[in-house]
Amino acid sequence: MAVNIRKVAIVGCGFVGSSTAFALMQSSMFSEIVMLDADRNKAEGEALDISHGLPFSKPAAIYAGDYDDIADAAIIIITAGAAQKPGETRLDLIKKNVGIFKSIIPEIAKRNFQGILLVVANPVDVLTYAAKQLSGFSDDRVFGSGTVLDSARLRYNLSNHLGVDPRSIHAFIIGEHGDSEFAAWSSANVSGIEISRFCEMRGYYHDHDLAKANIQEEVKNAAYDIISKKHATYYGVAMATKRICEAIVRDEKSIMPVSSVQHGRFGISDVALSVPVIVGKDGIESEVPFSLNEEEIQKLRDSAKTLKEVIKSCDLD
Repeated sequence: MAVNIRKVAIVGCGFVGSSTAFALMQSSMFSEIVMLDADRNKAEGEALDISHGLPFSKPAAIYAGDYDDIADAAIIIITAGAAQKPGETRLDLIKKNVGIFKSIIPEIAKRNFQGILLVVANPVDVLTYAAKQLSGFSDDRVFGSGTVLDSARLRYNLSNHLGVDPRSIHAFIIGEHGDSEFAAWSSANVSGIEISRFCEMRGYYHDHDLAKANIQEEVKNAAYDIISKKHATYYGVAMATKRICEAIVRDEKSIMPVSSVQHGRFGISDVALSVPVIVGKDGIESEVPFSLNEEEIQKLRDSAKTLKEVIKSCDLD
């Protein structure tokens, strides 16, 4: 079936799915947005509510549908899954959400879907791996939102610390989207200026390592902090998902730390995690020559090991 580049589908109409649909409606990237949920009434209600904003945006068809309605979508965004509760890590969600994926992914695969499968549900790395295994699609067409949001949080925090536009900051959180993630400081810069040197330019002459450690910890705990205050996170990830969709639909060839299945890079295989790649109309176009120091390589391998231990319990082989 031919892909309709102006069509997107969202599977799961909870806070993340509905916020994503709202962000995509406002972006005017798509002329058709299909929403699916196990609760059909929920999907219909969200679609109707968002549709009422169309007079303030651009024309589009936003409606609740089923799997037959999404077979020709350019992108299927999967946000379906159990919600993360206060005090619960992303990895605690694994068995419940893999079970949900075992009911969703085969339905998509058997309809000869030719577009891109974008996983946003948590734990995103394990579920990206599950989606790849369950669908049989090629690696370039199945990937997760990964640490795109975490990296945005890093740039936001660095922006506040340095007093500079976050869009001028080039820094990535890599590894698991979760507790073993870390900032790749060795490659971080502000418009080509190394972070520590820029700190000194802004008047911070001491404790660069402490400041980096504190900022990295704030990023890692950001979701827990938000969940403790409002019980869920959804606006940030909706914006991150919109940004990934932009890169695909506009064939931007943007460099993003999405979660993808690894095949030997940095000595890591058979697990999905986030390292920067080029994203365009066909999904993941290629890896980039991203350099890490020895300490960071070990952290990335440790993060992969953490995820592999979880995958073993998922019965995905």
